[in-house]
Amino acid sequence: MFAKTFRVKSNTVIKGSDRRKLKADITATFPALSAVELSELVPNKEELNVVKIYTHKGDAVTLYVIHKNPLFFELEKRLYPTVYMLWSYPAALPTFRTWPPVLQKLVGGADLMLPGVVVPSSGLPDVKRGDCCGVTLVNNRAPVAVGTAAESSAEMHNLGMKGRGVYVLHTYMDHLWAFGDKSGPPTLPYADSEGQGLNGEEYEVNEDEEVEECVEEEQQSPAEMVIDQVCSGTEELNLMEQEEEKGEKGNEQEEEEEEDDERTPQEIMDALLLQCFLHALKSKVKKSELPLLTSTFLRNHMFSCCPSGKQLDIKKSSYKKLSKFLQAMQQQHHLVRVKELTKGVESIVEVDWSNRELRSFAAPEETDVEVAPVQDAREGETPYHPPEITTLYSVSARLESLFLDSKKRKGTVLQPAEVRGIVTEYVKKNELVDENNKNYVTINPTLCDCLLEKSEYQEIESLKWDDLFSRTMGRMQECYQIVFPGQAPITKKGHIEPIDISVASRGSNKKVTLIKNLEVYGLDPSVVATALQHRVQASSVLQPIPGGKDKVLVQIQGNQIQKVGNLLLDHYQIPRKYIQGLEKAPKSGKKK
Repeated sequence: MFAKTFRVKSNTVIKGSDRRKLKADITATFPALSAVELSELVPNKEELNVVKIYTHKGDAVTLYVIHKNPLFFELEKRLYPTVYMLWSYPAALPTFRTWPPVLQKLVGGADLMLPGVVVPSSGLPDVKRGDCCGVTLVNNRAPVAVGTAAESSAEMHNLGMKGRGVYVLHTYMDHLWAFGDKSGPPTLPYADSEGQGLNGEEYEVNEDEEVEECVEEEQQSPAEMVIDQVCSGTEELNLMEQEEEKGEKGNEQEEEEEEDDERTPQEIMDALLLQCFLHALKSKVKKSELPLLTSTFLRNHMFSCCPSGKQLDIKKSSYKKLSKFLQAMQQQHHLVRVKELTKGVESIVEVDWSNRELRSFAAPEETDVEVAPVQDAREGETPYHPPEITTLYSVSARLESLFLDSKKRKGTVLQPAEVRGIVTEYVKKNELVDENNKNYVTINPTLCDCLLEKSEYQEIESLKWDDLFSRTMGRMQECYQIVFPGQAPITKKGHIEPIDISVASRGSNKKVTLIKNLEVYGLDPSVVATALQHRVQASSVLQPIPGGKDKVLVQIQGNQIQKVGNLLLDHYQIPRKYIQGLEKAPKSGKKK
């Protein structure tokens, strides 16, 4: 699940009520933990952050982070421990043992298969199907992976220790582990013996182990034999499958050609439309993208799933329109739910991922080549994804004494949560919380010099927590970080320039709309100009901005603020707070 990088949506300090709920969930999920261990794991006064992320597959996951290490993650309302938590409390979960060479495969995203499980003399742990469990190595009791049992212990024995053993969710050295301090697992010996062998045979560890390993490189250790047997069996199976597929593909191509001859062009386009629709849902659309504009779904997802050598054209199908096709997918196939969120604009708000037709669909191999869209080709530019913009704060000279204890010098750039954390730690360290009212903080000489104006020195003796934080950030240099997909973050001082939309007069009674700062958000002004030209059926030109290096403005005839706003908000998904001038749009006769 975390074999690839994930996207952080938010990072906030946990509330008191949520902390209590988390403790209750931990107690229910991990009954082996004592009350003392629970209080050590989630202390009442330590800062605990709730980080919401999206995995590369679009799954929404919540992380619970203490001391910069994620200790738990919540997926689909179920709580799982991380390896950081299990290294402190290894007995919290039942564990399966495996060989060290297997770890590398698990880190790459593979599940643990039963032939790779080392059965100790005490037998397999007692688990039921779906139970949370850990994975350890034969020479160390510290877990290196977390997942769920694919079968119950009894069923594993019945299967002859063949098949899948553990569905792995998280491992040591994956991106969730890298989100913490990247420390390695501790060395924890087993209580029953020094080491265990395959399927109950003892695996002795002695001082001459290095010499024995050199010999075993030729003779092969039990673990290597298992891995080699699995690999060789897989290779033979793949060769057989490839030979069969070659014959099948030749027959399939002949059959498809015969079928295409029998079907009408309209029926062929209907089948291609359904194929691209299912392929787009299965491999392109992520849960985090919903609700998704139907036009965006067609342009960015369905067209890219069209096989090379073919063209997708809805007008040549029996549906004629995208809305009618999606209506059929909703009512007859029950694959999606389409809703008109704004007047005249439809969006896909729900996808039935468990639909039998969708689950059984196998994507064709030759779908990597993107086909130029025929339908709605007006805005056929490469798919645009808006950047992630984060407000940051830089330590100013005036506040340097306040951040001295945390070793943050002038110019250090911090997240808002980091600023609040450092200020809170300073207040607690210097015992400045008002004893009579803990909502207030007593002002000491350092806070006085950093946060108060000269006229307030004699008047203000304490501040509320919110006022303390707002004054601190107000006296820091504001910065911003902008991250474009697939690029390194860029940090700049000051406020980010919004996209500016304005109306100017040309000649006697001629109005034009001007759009500036598109480049700041990674938008190509020429592409935007072409898209607007087709939308409003008016001429557009690009003009250099005086004094602006490599910056141009887009000029289009008429007052087109409403159309420009719709393009930026709906198509390019630019947040409204980064667009300036939308209020200047001409008022319509009816109130919306």
